[in-house]
Amino acid sequence: MIRIYILAIAFILSSFKIVKDKPLTIWLIGDSTMAQKPTNKFPEHGWGMPFANYFNNAVQVKNKAKNGRSTRTFLQENLWQPIVDSLREGDYVFIQFGHNDESQKHADRYTSPEDYSINLLKFINETRSKKANPILVTPVSRRYFDKEGKIKQTHLPYSEVVRVLAKEQKVMMIDLDEMSRSLYQQFGDEGSKLLFLDFPAGLHPNYPEGAKDGTHFNDYGARRIAELVLQELNKQQIGLATYIVK
Repeated sequence: MIRIYILAIAFILSSFKIVKDKPLTIWLIGDSTMAQKPTNKFPEHGWGMPFANYFNNAVQVKNKAKNGRSTRTFLQENLWQPIVDSLREGDYVFIQFGHNDESQKHADRYTSPEDYSINLLKFINETRSKKANPILVTPVSRRYFDKEGKIKQTHLPYSEVVRVLAKEQKVMMIDLDEMSRSLYQQFGDEGSKLLFLDFPAGLHPNYPEGAKDGTHFNDYGARRIAELVLQELNKQQIGLATYIVK
């Protein structure tokens, strides 16, 4: 009988160790500017791709962002519920939408600012219900300069919705819209093309006719955007920062 008790205790302790040793998970939900890209789309990269490489082995990054999704379609297509079901205490969920929510010319994905806020709140509440940590991210800026060479805002009022909601709900927030515009301004109108899928014909076999895209990043641009997010994790002293590889 004593032997049985000892074996039972050993099993419980070993099970606890397995759970304890499971890596912390960072979930990324959002749109094409964050998403994983297939090789036939390279050099296009979402910033979530290089982001995953900056953490030690105690962390796993699951990039669930999808091209063309708004908060509304991410929910409608049941992309969110499987994530909720998989969340564990201590996990992090980075939430970055807005590009497709604001697109009024696409009725299948457009989401009003009011509904955008409601949907973001659903992500927040359901993440917290699993004792996981939501992090709101304002939509990364598009490359859009005025005639004087000054970068323009491209996501009002959606970025402001995120800022207000983060304050009201006391949620961690990364203002990627603001930081990315600052980065583009440092590069300037012409130089900032180096961050994007913007190059002439004949340069890359996946794009024989070239590309001129002020929204989606190349591998270098995605890395620079990912580094902005990492810098902010350190700046805000978010617990997740302790897992970043120095």
